Amino acid sequence: MTADVRAQRSTRPMTGGARKQRSTRPMTGGARKQRPWRSWLAVVVIVIAGGTLIALLHSPPANSYLNPDSTAGDGTHALADVLSGLGHQVVATSSVPSALGSATAGSTLVVTSPGYLSARQLAALGRTPADVVVVEPDATALAEIAPPVALIGTNEPVLVTPPQCGLRAAVLAGTASMGGENLLVEVTAGAVEQCYTSVAGPTLVQLTVHGRQVTLLGTGSPLTNADLAHEGNAALAINLLPGRRIVWLTPPVAAQPAAAVTGAKSVFGLVPLTAYLVIAQLVIALLLAVAWRARRLGPLVAEPLPVVVRAAETVEGHGRLYQARHSRGKAGQVLRSAALDRLIRVAGLPRTADAGTVVTALAQRSSLSEKRITELLYGSAPKSDQALLALARDLDDLEREVSTP
Repeated sequence: MTADVRAQRSTRPMTGGARKQRSTRPMTGGARKQRPWRSWLAVVVIVIAGGTLIALLHSPPANSYLNPDSTAGDGTHALADVLSGLGHQVVATSSVPSALGSATAGSTLVVTSPGYLSARQLAALGRTPADVVVVEPDATALAEIAPPVALIGTNEPVLVTPPQCGLRAAVLAGTASMGGENLLVEVTAGAVEQCYTSVAGPTLVQLTVHGRQVTLLGTGSPLTNADLAHEGNAALAINLLPGRRIVWLTPPVAAQPAAAVTGAKSVFGLVPLTAYLVIAQLVIALLLAVAWRARRLGPLVAEPLPVVVRAAETVEGHGRLYQARHSRGKAGQVLRSAALDRLIRVAGLPRTADAGTVVTALAQRSSLSEKRITELLYGSAPKSDQALLALARDLDDLEREVSTP
């Protein structure tokens, strides 16, 4: 019998009170299950930030030299504005496929910094049906775009040089800032114009290659923002680009071959790019770890002051400081400001009341004249300690008289 009763008690359903007690227990297991998503979120943020940083560092830097979008001294934004004002359409691009698609027959393709392009890209540009203007060509660019022309000698300094040729653009421009690379026409095929001859050879050559006009400039100085207004540079640049549609190709600096890199590198330039990427990811991970482990600030807690300082002691301390620094003007200003605040409240005036209104209201409630009240409240700073004491005494008398009904 006892065993049956115990069995019934063990199988008896829970009462409402027991259910309530169990339902009010903290769900520690569920809270723990909700925490892992924060760790996954931190991992995703690190991966996204690292990938974005890598993409930004790997993106090719912009080439400002002879770039129509650059307003720097070595850019060509001024020339692009002049050409646009004359009705030309200037299409600026840094992509070779985009330039090939835009450079159609009847247009002019301007290639700057050809040393940043590969031989394959230059060969593709050499087959375009548009007229081509190559600025500062190297041996590879001449071989692919203008085979009859080669380089000769060393680079010459940019000087004011007369045209000394019959090319219409050069004749109209006259003297210009020319120099740079010296060109040599090895095979004369058709009409060839050789202008602005330096010590070794011409620095501007225009000839016909595969039925289209090819112009070679030994230097880009006449096209830049800094030198466009000098001599006949602007006229030379405009007349060398007669086409209504001008496609301006400025290759990115990242396409520069290793052989073209000259000059000494800085200390930071000797560090490989992968090292910077690893350091950047470590910094991002460190910042995320700091943010993860940081403790949030709780509410402000009011604590009693360890020492109670009487107001009189504070006033005396300020007074001693003013006395030590001989700041009679500052002390007088404090006295006047405090007295003025109390007098305005007594007179029933707003805090924004001007000096004239305050003086008139106080003169009506006291025996002093408006001039005297103006001197007390808005006068000059006291010059001596006796004048400061007199000012304090007169302000007290005025306040006492105005406050007396």
